[in-house]
Amino acid sequence: MAKGDSVCRLHGSAQPPELAQDGDLVIGGIFSFRTAQDYVINTFQKFPELRKCKNFNLREFKFAQVVIFAINEINNNTNLLPNVKLGYKIYDNCGTMGILRAALALVSGLKGELSDNNCNKSETVQAILGHSGSRPTIAFAQVVGRFDIPVISHFATCACLSNRKEYPTFFRTIPSDYYQSRALAKLVKHFGWTWIGALSVENEYGLNGIAAFIQAAQEYGVCIEYSEVFSSSDPPDSLQRIIEIIKHATSKVIMAFMSHREIKLLAKELFKQNITELQWVGSDAWTTDDSLTDSEGHHILVGSLGFTVSKAKIPGLEEHLRQLHPSQFPDSQFVRDFWEVVFDCALNGTANAQRKPCSGFESLQTVESKFTDGSELRFTNNVYKSVYAVAHALENLIKCEEGKGPFSNRSCADTKHIQPWQVLQYLNTVNFTTEEGERVYFDSNGDSPARYELVNLQMTNKGTMEGVTVGIYDASLPEIDQFILNNIPVVWGNGLTKEVPVSVCSESCLPGTRKVLQKGKPICCYNCIPCQAGEMSNSTDTIHCMKCPPEYWSNKKRHACVNKELEFLAYDEILGTLLASFALLGVFLTMITTLVFYGHKETPVVRANNSELSFLLLFSLTLCFLCSLTFIGRPTEWSCMLRHTAFGITFVLCISCVLGKTIVVLMAFRATLPGRNVMKWFGSAQQRLSVLAFTFIQVLICTLWLTINPPFPFNNMWLHKDRIILECNFGSAVGFWAVLGYIGLLAILCFVLAFLARKLPDNFNEAKFITFSMLIFCAVWITFIPAYISSPGKFTVAVEIFAILASSYGLLFCIFMPKCYIILFRPEQNTKKHIMGKTSKWGAPVCLLQGKAQPTELTKAGDFVTGGIFTFRTGINVREFKFAQTMIFAIEEINQNPAILPNHTMGYKIYNSCGMSNIIRAALDLANGQREIIDERNCTKADTAQAVLGHSGSAPTVGFARIIGRFQIPVISHFATCACLSNREEFPSFFRTIPSDLHQSRALAKLVKHFSWTWVGAISNKNEYGINGIAAFIQAAQEEGVCIEYYQAFEQTGPLHELTKVVESVKYSTSKVIVAFMSHREINVLVTELYKQNITGLQWVGSDAWITDDSLTDSEGHSLLVGSLGFTVSKAKIPGLEEHLKQLHPSQFPDSQFVRDFWEDVFDCALNGTANAQRKPCSGFESLQTVESYFTDVSELRFTNNVYKSVYTVAHALHSLLMCEEGRGPFYNRSCADTGNIQPWQVLHYLQNVNFTTNEKERVTFDQNGDLPARYELVNLQHVTSRTMHVATVGVFDSTLPRERQFIMNGMKIVWGGRSNTVPVSVCSESCPPGKRNVLQKSKHICCYDCIPCAEGQISNITDSMECFKCPIDYWPNTRGDTCILKEIEFLSYAEIMGIILTFFCLMGAIVTTVIASIFFHFRETPIVRANNSELSFLLLFSLTLCFLCSLTFIGRPTEWSCMLRHTAFGITFVLCISCVLGKTIVVLMAFRATLPGRNVMKWFGPAQQRLSVLAFTLIQVLICILWLTINPPFPYKNMNHYKEKIILECSLGSPVGFWAVLGYIGLLAVLCFVLAFMARKLPDNFNEAKFITFSMLIFWAVWIAFIPAYVSSPGKFTVAVEIFAIIASSYGLLLCIFMPKCYVILLRPEQNTKRHIMSKSKDIQC
Repeated sequence: MAKGDSVCRLHGSAQPPELAQDGDLVIGGIFSFRTAQDYVINTFQKFPELRKCKNFNLREFKFAQVVIFAINEINNNTNLLPNVKLGYKIYDNCGTMGILRAALALVSGLKGELSDNNCNKSETVQAILGHSGSRPTIAFAQVVGRFDIPVISHFATCACLSNRKEYPTFFRTIPSDYYQSRALAKLVKHFGWTWIGALSVENEYGLNGIAAFIQAAQEYGVCIEYSEVFSSSDPPDSLQRIIEIIKHATSKVIMAFMSHREIKLLAKELFKQNITELQWVGSDAWTTDDSLTDSEGHHILVGSLGFTVSKAKIPGLEEHLRQLHPSQFPDSQFVRDFWEVVFDCALNGTANAQRKPCSGFESLQTVESKFTDGSELRFTNNVYKSVYAVAHALENLIKCEEGKGPFSNRSCADTKHIQPWQVLQYLNTVNFTTEEGERVYFDSNGDSPARYELVNLQMTNKGTMEGVTVGIYDASLPEIDQFILNNIPVVWGNGLTKEVPVSVCSESCLPGTRKVLQKGKPICCYNCIPCQAGEMSNSTDTIHCMKCPPEYWSNKKRHACVNKELEFLAYDEILGTLLASFALLGVFLTMITTLVFYGHKETPVVRANNSELSFLLLFSLTLCFLCSLTFIGRPTEWSCMLRHTAFGITFVLCISCVLGKTIVVLMAFRATLPGRNVMKWFGSAQQRLSVLAFTFIQVLICTLWLTINPPFPFNNMWLHKDRIILECNFGSAVGFWAVLGYIGLLAILCFVLAFLARKLPDNFNEAKFITFSMLIFCAVWITFIPAYISSPGKFTVAVEIFAILASSYGLLFCIFMPKCYIILFRPEQNTKKHIMGKTSKWGAPVCLLQGKAQPTELTKAGDFVTGGIFTFRTGINVREFKFAQTMIFAIEEINQNPAILPNHTMGYKIYNSCGMSNIIRAALDLANGQREIIDERNCTKADTAQAVLGHSGSAPTVGFARIIGRFQIPVISHFATCACLSNREEFPSFFRTIPSDLHQSRALAKLVKHFSWTWVGAISNKNEYGINGIAAFIQAAQEEGVCIEYYQAFEQTGPLHELTKVVESVKYSTSKVIVAFMSHREINVLVTELYKQNITGLQWVGSDAWITDDSLTDSEGHSLLVGSLGFTVSKAKIPGLEEHLKQLHPSQFPDSQFVRDFWEDVFDCALNGTANAQRKPCSGFESLQTVESYFTDVSELRFTNNVYKSVYTVAHALHSLLMCEEGRGPFYNRSCADTGNIQPWQVLHYLQNVNFTTNEKERVTFDQNGDLPARYELVNLQHVTSRTMHVATVGVFDSTLPRERQFIMNGMKIVWGGRSNTVPVSVCSESCPPGKRNVLQKSKHICCYDCIPCAEGQISNITDSMECFKCPIDYWPNTRGDTCILKEIEFLSYAEIMGIILTFFCLMGAIVTTVIASIFFHFRETPIVRANNSELSFLLLFSLTLCFLCSLTFIGRPTEWSCMLRHTAFGITFVLCISCVLGKTIVVLMAFRATLPGRNVMKWFGPAQQRLSVLAFTLIQVLICILWLTINPPFPYKNMNHYKEKIILECSLGSPVGFWAVLGYIGLLAVLCFVLAFMARKLPDNFNEAKFITFSMLIFWAVWIAFIPAYVSSPGKFTVAVEIFAIIASSYGLLLCIFMPKCYVILLRPEQNTKRHIMSKSKDIQC
């Protein structure tokens, strides 16, 4: 190179530091004394100017002064770095690009001034302190790390900076955001804020921090209503969008992970719009920032809570700050501006007419400001510790003993030429304690220990905000002790409330309710559904109600299980009291009767029929009454055994006595006949023996019952769900019915014997009364059986007691009352003569070069040079080499096309670099514009690339795109998909011909949702591509209702334990689908390890970075990937590419080592100059024309086509630039670019507006973020071997289409992972079928739930229903609980057995009545028919026929007419019937009176009067029925109260008064009839009418008295059955008692059917 040639060509002017001091060792610092910048959109119509910084940030200036203070303090300390003077270079820059520029200046080590004919002496800093922001620190730490210079931040908290692979030289004296995020999550959980908003700054600090917070918050059960990002440099509409979201949100707590710049903008706008009552929770970047008070809306932030580093004291700092004077830094414009603002004066040399000149006596000693305040030293202390960390590292380096050093051969550093990488080594091991007792050291990731104070922003008396410490968080403590609050009062949001704010999506569900998630809402949004009856919840926010144990029932509030109400017949209830009273009354009457009998034991009426049996009968009746009391009260083991056995034995004893008396009566009569001496066979001894024998049999039955299976107390819980029926279980039902059957047997025997005694003398009434009593007994117990079976609960016991009492009273009254009447009121009849007088008979139920320059791999000169960065070597990466060759092919194709770049050619520089550092190095070489060959004595002529194509990976592209963007050089990637690259603020010159991962992530989420994979694992590589991509996928998946079981990240070059952790997660997980967002390197490593451990049966879903990568075939575990699904860009054809690839030869690129290696590998031969004894020499005739390989295969051109399009975008941009007409250009004064000196930023302008269509008709255009429209093909890896891979397209995703049509399957057969023939299933819980509902498993994902059957009466008719729905009132669930079906309607029908039986007996009764009527009609002229008004007899038979037939109206489906008919017909026909009986009774009575001399009473009750009486009595009932039907008639009624699962279709009475009036009137006539029949007891014996009427009325009364409790207690159709039974029984009673004896005489005893025989006894009496 000739002398005078330019060297080290700089892009722009050099930037001097703001504050500087020389020293032996220099420490750099980057701070932002001015923070704000105006928002600018670069159009690249001119070279972009540096964006000026404005406003003051005193905190940052204070940080810089602390660095100076600490360095001065160290320089004055003889114990630390003696004889070494530290210097500093502190830059004041703002904005990511400005800060990156400062970092490059510190790395370059160039002084402020440069000449064109020399390079300056190196002045590289030993370490860089700063920056305060995570985003700029991330941007420059990667670049600085390339030169091994330590970066120590006091405030950059982004967790991503802990990645030692990307940031190998980064340290920090502040904890990572990983800990802060978890602490903030604990904070919101502690205060019960489960529904919050999340805002973050749009950079790594904010995005990573808020992502870590959201993940931790979700682990604690906190839901995020919205998560939004923005930046202070965003356009105003972005801020307005955030404000609108906050305004309309329901959450009252906002987590703000951002810097002071963003929070001030936000607070100001909220204040303007009067949006208050918000509780802010902030990150450490703003919660204690002094500049907050300067913002217009700072009052909005009062009450904010946030974690920040602990306070500390720095002795001497305040004095240092107050001694600041502009004379100390004469070259610092900021110090001058600061001084003028503080004292409101103008320094010399400043033209400011608005301010007075400064006097020179101004001093900060008298100024009280945030700058001079030394009380709140939090982050300031971190800066102080950072300086001392560097000092201690340098101290350890200088004190190193030779032979004990950490470097090669245990050497130490050359203290005269200390290199930054040597300082870096010592920083890793630094460990010291500050004067405040705080230990300073760094872990393996360069992080400090995590300890925070919880601060609360409160207003001070000075009107400023102060962070008051209200708690601490120490990550080194156990989990439960990490977060502790002190007792200092907390000021809440805006200071408007003294109570802890409430921020929940749904209020807590109180005990007694359960949470039911609102469909499509987060887990914190739910409805509170009351627990079903029988279920309860006793804690707040329970997700399901618990069933009470069988013995318990939920209380009214459903928050506790209380003992079910025990139901039994108790003495203290009305029914129990009444029954006990009647029992005791029976005992009393029995005892009175006993006393009467005992007092008259010698009288004939007592002695006549064995007085001993009478007293024994009275004793047994007393026991019968008393035994009924054992049925009342709480059943116990003894009472259950006692009640039934006592009842059985006492009743048998009672009936045995009656039976004995009956036999005595019968024998006594026989004994009166001449020649009969039968009494000797049944004397007193035999009577006692018979009673003992009958009773002993029952005792034996009871003993066997009690021995084998006795009765026991039983909690009946199935009859009523809300209460327990405490009853006595029979134990052995056979035993019970044996006892009852034995009693019935004796009763029947007694009845038969009484029937045989029908010829006994009339005055001796014993047989007649026994017959009456047995008739009542049988009627009561026959009625008891259906009533007992159909009565529920305690009514069963009540019916049993009623039967006992009724039958006991029947025996007592029928047998003893007539005798007591005679004894007490008719003593004259108490004679032997009177007793022997007459006969009787009876029967009834988320540019100083260091090292060597890097040569290009492939290069060609041209007018316009396009750079390319690819990675040919990861082994031999044929795909990347193919990309490079495609770029060369496209450039040559363009050069041959005169229509695109006429008279110009394109050249290329293609670098083959791997690893982050080398790729950044290649990018810097392209930006530097140096030729391939560089020596250390010169710098070459500029040869800057017009654009850089590449890289394939997102992580390296992110790394170098920031740097390249600083020089306005376009970067066009064909494969970098990270959504973060769409950020125009950070990557202003980035474009790509592949869609952003944002679209791919959403497409993948739709894919897993489409196949119902709601339970998936997520794995990514540990870089921006993987982390951002998987975070976007997780967010989109959650929106689609997909849950992530686990998320793991690792790096191919990372530590082994990370890979082991991923494999363990896969191995022990339950999800069978894995979404892998990583490169082909990571997937190969992962599947190889899974293959080794034989972990199979997985369905892989992959990102485009590996799903079609040809290198998959090289992995050992490639077979595991068969069936994988993933989205990738569309296939395309590139004509001529295959020929170009096959024409490749090493002679084309003689300097490329890679091409040589590739050629040797393909043909397995050694080229000239290659020492390889294992391979034969190449012949020179080798050609790729005959080789079939992935390199030459052009059938799957996906990402290759993206490279092709990238080259053409640059060409079209250059074409537009060249075709510009002067005066119509886009630049300054409508100028065009100088085609002899085209600048990259000018190319960048045209790239933004490029718009062309490829030969394949594909339109290429970029949006405002440099992105292409998103269109993918869904591919399926159907066959993978060690050499081949077959990929089939099975669907498409097009983001330009409407949402519902974006994802479409094409119907092609899919090969599934894990060798499955069907779609794999990957769910946390199987879908809940209809009939069940989802109940979330506590502390689990929303996809993990239990399937709980719907409660009684509820259904769910869809899969995975969150709640069950009550069936309409007329419906009930089917057995599966998935459909409401009409409830079963229950009524007494003709088709069921009971209905058939009752119908049979009804029709039988009607037929028998008709037959009798026919007999009577045939023998109407005979005396026995004519004797008692045959007209009434026929009318009675007609009415009885109607009575039998009317019972049929009760059977069948109730209708409006049948309900009115059944009761009225029943009432009228029964009255007609009883009116006839009443008429006949009166006729009998009058007929007897008419036989007495001088009596002519028949004229008052002749046939006319009889008809009139029947008509009158019936008319009254008709009138009652008409009133009933007019006022409130019976109607069909669906009774849904008694049974939940069925409807009882019954007739409602309408007016109960009407019903009981009808029944009461019938009863009244029956009583009247009974009384009259009693008065006719003296009629002649042969005239049997009165006696039969009395029998019939007795049966009638027994039936209808028993009917009342049975009717009231019987449920459903049994009520109707009981009523029909009563009608039939009483009708049969009337028919058989009145007419059967007469038919017997008519048909079988015609000789008695004479007037004489009928009147024979009457004559005797008349005489």
